[in-house]
Amino acid sequence: MNKFLAHTKDIRNDMLKEISQASLEDLFKQIPAKCKDFAIGNPLNELETQRKIRQLARKNKTEYACFMGGGVYNKFIPACVNYVAQRFEFLTAYTPYQPEISQGTLQVIYEYQTMISRITGMDIANASMYDAGTACAEAVLMAHRIGKGKKNKVLISNKINPEYSEVIKTYCWAQNIEIEWFEELPGNVSEYCAILIQYPDYFGEIPEVTKQDTILIVCANISALAVIKPPAEADIVVGDIQPLGIGMNFGGPHAGFMACKEAYMRQMPGRLVGRTVDAEGNQAFTLTIQTREQHIKREKATSNICSNQSLIALSATLYLSLLGEEGFKQTGIISANMAHALSKMLNGKGIKTLNKNFFNEFVIEVKDSKQFLDKLKKADILGGIRLDDKHVLVCTTEMNTEDDIVNYIEAV
Repeated sequence: MNKFLAHTKDIRNDMLKEISQASLEDLFKQIPAKCKDFAIGNPLNELETQRKIRQLARKNKTEYACFMGGGVYNKFIPACVNYVAQRFEFLTAYTPYQPEISQGTLQVIYEYQTMISRITGMDIANASMYDAGTACAEAVLMAHRIGKGKKNKVLISNKINPEYSEVIKTYCWAQNIEIEWFEELPGNVSEYCAILIQYPDYFGEIPEVTKQDTILIVCANISALAVIKPPAEADIVVGDIQPLGIGMNFGGPHAGFMACKEAYMRQMPGRLVGRTVDAEGNQAFTLTIQTREQHIKREKATSNICSNQSLIALSATLYLSLLGEEGFKQTGIISANMAHALSKMLNGKGIKTLNKNFFNEFVIEVKDSKQFLDKLKKADILGGIRLDDKHVLVCTTEMNTEDDIVNYIEAV
């Protein structure tokens, strides 16, 4: 237990010597004097504190029309989603290590898996992932295992979300998997353990998905799958469930999804909930597969993921249950209609759309992207994501109204 004892005087001296400090006092001298006196004022009671906070909050400007996407979307969230998800039965610091006791949690995960499978057109889905970036990276590692490590290269589209690509690079570097990036697919892909594309891609374009002579991984916008064809030709489908009733949350926390063909089920990372019956014939749910190293031999483990994002997966399940198949499809249709209407009106003002086929995101070409977005912001509009000096990625969702579109056009 020596490692857990408090630092001794000798240990502290050694640490100070390592950072070239003579004493603790010398170490703390580096803190600017102004940081020691925050002038927070006199104590306030609860009522006075609430008034003070509201007064400060009014200084924030939050009522913007949002046309930003790029992986995080401004979606409508029914009030019931957060009401149920934040009930004490679900919102707890406790992890159900005896999962068979937690039938409610297991049933939610099972229903979530079923919904993801149906939306993606895959045979099976796991209990969720950390986010889309790690889901992409884990899918590459999964494909590498399926090929028994014989093919050590992966082919990845250069049109995937740049944040996802950074995560993939880290995972592949650690596993000595070589990455090759492509603009257009080469004719022969058999030497690669997998191909990874985004559908629609980061720039909003909907690529053609065709069966390949290797494992095909598709990172899909799950909202888009409400109205465009699910990538049934894929072997593994991944993505983010943020559009399913999860707030933007300043970029996180969110959660990823992973679904695949049944043949690859045992190479899927994370965990899988199954439905069965108990000794009395009653419906029961149980963890069917757990491929992490705490449960099986380390050399056979498929991932070091210790848990899924159950609470966020619960929110996604509630969202889909409340909207139903038709409601889910309707949100996608509204998002697409708004995007195409905005694109057409921008083209009418001489602002070119670079996409041929898109769902709810598209790239426009402008004279000065910074000036373009600054002008929109002055009109209380977050006009899109600046890609470079002349290009902006614009997105619409069901949260955008016809008035928002008109205001956008008038502001530019």
